[in-house]
Amino acid sequence: MAAAAGPARLVRCGQKDELHRSGLRSGAGAALHGLAGAKKWLEWRKEIELLSDVAYFVLTTLSGYQTLGEEYVNIVQVDSTKKRVPSFLRRAVFIALHTVVPYCLEKGLLHLEHELQREADDSRTSQSNPALGLSSRTLMRNWIQKQVADLTEQQKKTVLQIVYVLKQCVPLLHRLHLAVFYISGTFYHLSKRITGITYLHFGGLQGEDQSIRSSYKVLGIISLFHLLLTIGVQMYTFKQKQRARHEWKLHRNLAHQKNTTKEKTTGRHSRCTLCLEERRHTTATPCGHLFCWECITEWCNTRTECPLCREKFHPQKLIYLRHYQL
Repeated sequence: MAAAAGPARLVRCGQKDELHRSGLRSGAGAALHGLAGAKKWLEWRKEIELLSDVAYFVLTTLSGYQTLGEEYVNIVQVDSTKKRVPSFLRRAVFIALHTVVPYCLEKGLLHLEHELQREADDSRTSQSNPALGLSSRTLMRNWIQKQVADLTEQQKKTVLQIVYVLKQCVPLLHRLHLAVFYISGTFYHLSKRITGITYLHFGGLQGEDQSIRSSYKVLGIISLFHLLLTIGVQMYTFKQKQRARHEWKLHRNLAHQKNTTKEKTTGRHSRCTLCLEERRHTTATPCGHLFCWECITEWCNTRTECPLCREKFHPQKLIYLRHYQL
């Protein structure tokens, strides 16, 4: 007798599949490391993991077989009607959404953010970001470079803000989907929800999953409240930063008006190299360079290195020099 698979079986299935996929990724990475060396392994690590995941699902789901996790808990994929096995096209779309699309989204955002920051800071054009993984000759990066080159400065700032929002929203979306799964107990993966692939369980005690479904609902409600609390805290923190930045600008403009005559007599050595104005609230980096407090803290929000010598440091190492006068 077949019945809809409960959340407990779906979670165990996902964990078992992830275990075998991680083993396949590890083996493929070790093979590449042994054949091509550590440098090539670091450069192509993400792509090897993608190919391993695609191979795992092509040899199981796309070929019409159960995955090792599905076989472990004795469940079978069905379409939205729960009467037929998903079609070949539906299974192919699921594999693409589950493996290729997340990879492309992650790489695209990384390349786009890197190009926008590189355009904003021409001094870093010769440096590469190791998180991007691939060389500069990739098709994705070349296409993004052409698109970024056609944007205006204001558009680049807007796109950079959108990239930041997307990078914050994607994890929140996964957490929201997981909370909904705990409550409904139907789709464990977002890709299966989009393609409408569900599971049927054959054999065993049918009331086994029903007895613990209520526990998953409680977990889902708690996860949902925790997600809402996280979003609220992030929004409150963002508003506080905006308010503090606005107040700081007002204070800085007032101080600028009071010290206009003094600025005329100051030399170039007392100016901040970030804002090109006289340093206010002088702050020193661990490497000894001096900047305005606001300028260097805003710089550290995106890059934890000295703007002049590129020495890495933690923002907590900044030293605010009280009553400092050159």
